[in-house]
Amino acid sequence: MAAVLRKVCGGAACRSSGRTEDSLSYFENVKHVPPTNVAFFLCLSCSQQRNLSTGYGLISRPRPLPLLLVTVGGYLGYDHYRNRGQQEDGGPPSLATPTQVALYRSFPTRLLSRVWGRLNRVVLPTWLRKPVFSLYIWTFGVNMQEAAVEDLHHYRNLGEFFRRRLKPAVRPLCASSCLTSPADGRILHFGRVKNSEVEQVKGVTYSLESFLGPHLRQGNGLSPSSFRDLLLSSPDSDLFHVVIYLAPGDYHCFHSPTDWKVELRRHFPGSLMSVNPGVAHWVKELFCLNERVALTGQWQHGFFSLTAVGATNVGSIRVYFDQELKTNASHYSKGSYHDRNYVAIDDQALKASSEGGVVSVDGGGVTLQKGEVVGEFNLGSTIVLLFEAPKDFSFNLQPGQRIRVGEGLGSL
Repeated sequence: MAAVLRKVCGGAACRSSGRTEDSLSYFENVKHVPPTNVAFFLCLSCSQQRNLSTGYGLISRPRPLPLLLVTVGGYLGYDHYRNRGQQEDGGPPSLATPTQVALYRSFPTRLLSRVWGRLNRVVLPTWLRKPVFSLYIWTFGVNMQEAAVEDLHHYRNLGEFFRRRLKPAVRPLCASSCLTSPADGRILHFGRVKNSEVEQVKGVTYSLESFLGPHLRQGNGLSPSSFRDLLLSSPDSDLFHVVIYLAPGDYHCFHSPTDWKVELRRHFPGSLMSVNPGVAHWVKELFCLNERVALTGQWQHGFFSLTAVGATNVGSIRVYFDQELKTNASHYSKGSYHDRNYVAIDDQALKASSEGGVVSVDGGGVTLQKGEVVGEFNLGSTIVLLFEAPKDFSFNLQPGQRIRVGEGLGSL
């Protein structure tokens, strides 16, 4: 009987312990126990001894990353539903605490974004392209009739599909507006900048200086009382802003909203948290924490800037006329930024790629024309415009409205 049980349970494992031999002797002396039950209990005993001796089996080795994701995700989910009642009652937005923001930032979103970028470059078999892209089109409501190439088999990978170009006629420029939309998306917020604080969504603000970084020059020759005053070239002007959110199904290139000259590119490495409107309502200074590329310069009314803000799975931000820009690097110093001054730069140092067309460099910066394509995101993100204009400038917008490239933002 003992020999049979050893064969059933694995003799090598059973012989490794003297306790197993004691179990065999015990079950052989108990006549009323059926042989099948003896085999079951003996195998269980062997299995438990293997788990204790090797550390595998019933109690597996803990995995730090899944444990972190489950713990942090569970906590954030619980906190969201705990505060949902307050938001539904029309109360002030419930902002994340510093601890909650730190927990969110501990997610490996930069690593995930780099992995996603690699997946985007994987060439799909021709037979798989239409099912994959059709699922994406259905999920995010993509209008392929506007695409320059409607044949889904043309796009070799997800990256090419995300960055698809549009037919020239589908995005006409508004001639009556001095400022047009740089991207397809949804208007999150717009208005005047007050007290050097900018609203990312209604009721949630961020510091203008934290967002743009230290200003390099004083434009109006007056004694400034705030960072906002540093940017203004005339006391008769005011500072305005508009925030446009690009959803995953939107067109992913961004264009020049007006005729202007780019003098400086400032790259802020940082986190890649989601910029979904729900998160923007919850995390204060979200746009200051995330990786972003700020293009600043001058237009006909003074200071002008266009900032492309990165997000989860949107670590790659391209500016076509600046081939040196590299975003979502594996290592970066917290709070750091990298400048590239386009003023008095050698004409040969800036090379526009075939996607971006031709740029003009005259020693005073990079000249961009209204409607000209400037760069692109991978997937979706946010564009923030900050600009100086006469005080009678007015927006022709509504919060939450859909907008497309070339449509008017405001007028004088």
